[in-house]
Parts: sequence; structure tokens; C-alpha cells
Amino acid sequence: MKTKHSSRFVLRNAALCSVALLSFFTTSCSNNSTDISNNDNQGKENISASSIEVWLTKGDQSVKLQQQNSVNFSTAPSTGTTIEVDASKIFQTVDGFGYTLTGGSVEVINQLNPAKKQELLNDLFSNSGIAVSYLRISIGASDLSSEVFTYNDIPSGQTDPTLSQFSLNKDLALIRMLKDILIINPNIKILATPWTAPVWMKTNGSAIGGNLKTEYYTTYAQYFVKYIQAMKAQGIKIDAITPQNEPLHPGNNPSMYMSSTEQAAFIKNGLGPAFKAANMNTKIIAYDHNCDNPAYPLAILNDPAANPYVDGSAFHLYAGDISALSNVHNLFPNKNLYFTEQWTSSLGGFSGDLDWHMKNVIIGSMRNWSKTALEWNVANNTSFGPHTPGGCTQCKGAITVTNNSGYDKNVAYYIIAHASKFVPVNSQRIASTQATNLSTVAFTTPEGKSVLVVQNSSSTNQTFTIKYNQQTAPVTISGSSTVTYVF
Repeated sequence: MKTKHSSRFVLRNAALCSVALLSFFTTSCSNNSTDISNNDNQGKENISASSIEVWLTKGDQSVKLQQQNSVNFSTAPSTGTTIEVDASKIFQTVDGFGYTLTGGSVEVINQLNPAKKQELLNDLFSNSGIAVSYLRISIGASDLSSEVFTYNDIPSGQTDPTLSQFSLNKDLALIRMLKDILIINPNIKILATPWTAPVWMKTNGSAIGGNLKTEYYTTYAQYFVKYIQAMKAQGIKIDAITPQNEPLHPGNNPSMYMSSTEQAAFIKNGLGPAFKAANMNTKIIAYDHNCDNPAYPLAILNDPAANPYVDGSAFHLYAGDISALSNVHNLFPNKNLYFTEQWTSSLGGFSGDLDWHMKNVIIGSMRNWSKTALEWNVANNTSFGPHTPGGCTQCKGAITVTNNSGYDKNVAYYIIAHASKFVPVNSQRIASTQATNLSTVAFTTPEGKSVLVVQNSSSTNQTFTIKYNQQTAPVTISGSSTVTYVF
């Protein structure tokens, strides 16, 4: 197992016990947010405007994303602990919630029989399911592909500066599945990122590590252009790209090292001008790595030549604190922020992962100005594969495909579902207060509904009052549980 994945597990557990994070979430109210929406009214009771839908997942797994009895608002004064939702305070617009659709995910989902495969895709991407609205995909292979490849692999010792050998043939299965998904959700947004450049463009001639040679900056920029154009020809719009997945982690397979200086140079001298010349509106998002190094995206945003080409910055949380996103936002409030990856481990527990990821990935990223919240892998098999040699051996997908007619839903499914099912694209984060052991985020949806997501980190039930527009509703949330309230 590679160092990256060992450190992921250690860091996740360290973060789980972090007093600093708990303090942040219980004291930082200026960036509070909440998202609310209901995309699945079929077969549900007719709930009036004065009522609150309640959707619950318990850490002990006895209840998983199940609708509970509705709660009514009243004009009674609030008593005790109060969570106030204030729709007059509006923050960022939401682009979506979802996962990375890896090559391995495609492979195992395709092992399901046609009916079961369609059932799963409908469950993930339709409004009658959990309405996943954002996908990240790899440009070429990721470490959760069954083999390493790029779209311009040629015999060792050769080069192809005109990219005459460029081909998407290795990813035809991914393309077919994206087309199936687009039938279900034509508006899903897609972010694409490479794990490595073609090895002939790299300083070490290897899929692992190495740097992009400066003489190939313009060629590699055209590689991105050809990719986006080729996907468009397949009917697939790439909404955004990042220049490199985890650019400071060259030990993965595949991977490539790219310093902030190198990334700024590649953007301003290669990628940005190439996109402009090709009249592309695909966003360029910098960084795509951990919250412990916000200096990296800030260096790119502070570069006057690179800055105009950059839409914003992307983050993971295998190290650092989620508040790093707000630090970047405060310095560059006109640039967007995206949370693009967080794994759940095969060694993790449902309750602990639900708590940590809800507080950090869903609530934390949104309260710190992110437009997206993405978990890592959509699906794997029972051995946590496929993966490349040296790729992640403990990455647990949102779905485990058990055989050709069965699959299990894992904790990452419910982590994303508590937001994606109720908070559609173009919802806006609004203010919500927090309380001891209760982390919250709130939203207003395009349909005018309000959504409040609450995570109870205490092992005991917590009673509090939801206050909204001078109306109140007393509620109780089970210990170690997540609730989405829709009103």
C-alpha cells in the first residue's frame, strides 16, 4: 500500500479527534450555511408550507436516509438550544454534490446485469434517487483504473509533438456510461483531471512521479484542448479541468509532480492561451490537493499573468483544516472554491466516517465557500478494486458491487445523499447558526425551499429549536446521526 493511502487513514482518524476542528465548527458562525430542497416528492405525504420534512441517517445504521414524521412550525418563542436559519444572508451558489467516476467504477458497474445496472444509475443520478449533480473523472487513468494509460501512449523513445496518436479508445467504456448518465441527468456537471501527462512529455519517462518538461507546455495544453473537443464530439461537456491531481504527491501510480511555480507557468504560457485560442469556456481550476498548503493556489492566484485564466482552486482534506478554503476566499473573493475529493477507508466505521465527513466534507466545505462537495470513488468490488499496481488498496466506494445482480450502499452514499437529494444545482448557501455538538449548513433552492443539514456528533439525542422567519419548531436528533430538514 502506498504512503498516500496509509497517511489518508491516519489523517482521517487524527482529524476525527481534532479539538481544533470542533472549535471551528462551534464558534465560526459568520460562514454558516444550509441547503434545502426536495427532488423526490413521488409517493410522499402532502406537506404544507408550514411543515418540515425530516430525513434521517443514524450512525448505528438502523436508519439510513429514511423520511420521518414531519414537524410543524409555530409562532411559539424558541426555548433552549436554537438553530436559526437566515435566508437574508446569502453566500455562494452550489454547483453540485457527487463523486469521482473512476475507470474502476465503470468496470464494476458494467458487471451488473442490465436491469440492475440501470437501477443503480437511476438511484444515483435521477431525482427519484439521490440526484447526484456533479462528477469528477480522470483524463486518462487514475490509480483506481485497472491499468495505467494516457490518451497519447507511444513506444518508448518516441515523441508525438503533433499529438497525431491521440485517442480516447482506452476510455470508451467511461464515455458510454457518461452518455447513460446524461440521459438520466442532462445537466450534470463534469470536472476532469489528469493523474499524469503522457510519459514522453515527462522528465523521468515514467507514469509515476517526474515533472512535465517545459518544452512540452504548449503540446500538453493542446492535449487538454483535444480531449475537451473529443469529449464534446461524444456529446459530453467538460465544465472544468484541473491541471494535475494532487500535484505534490508524486508517489502514486500514475502521478506527476507539479510545483506551484510550474503550474502557474503552465497555465499562463500553455493552458490558458490554448483555451482562449480555441474559444473554450471550460474552467481552469488550480491546485486540487490538500488543505494544508493554501500557499500553492495563492501563488497561482497572485501571479498576474496566470490569474485571469483561473476560475478558482480545488481542495482535498487528507491534511490540513477545511477553514483553509475561507482563507483563500478572503484573499480572492472573486475566485471560486471547490472541494473535489475525500475517501472513505475499508478500515473505517460507518458512524465515525458519517460524523467526520458530514462535518468536514459536506458542512465544512460549504460553510467555507466551496461550490462542490465530492467524495472519492463511486464504486468498487468486494476486494476494493480495481486499482493500478501500487494504487489505493483500501479505498471504499459509495457502492460495492457484490455480484452481477447485487450491490451494497456504503457510508459515502449516504454522506452525499443527505445533500445531493435535497440541494440541486444553483441552490444558494444561506446562514445558519451552530451549537455544541451540532454542525449545520443551510441552503435556499431554486424552487424556493429551504434545506438545513445537521450533524449530531454527540452519542446522545439532542433537542433543539429550528427558527426561521420568526417561526419555530422543536426537534430532536438522534445521537451520532445526520438529519436533513426541508421546509
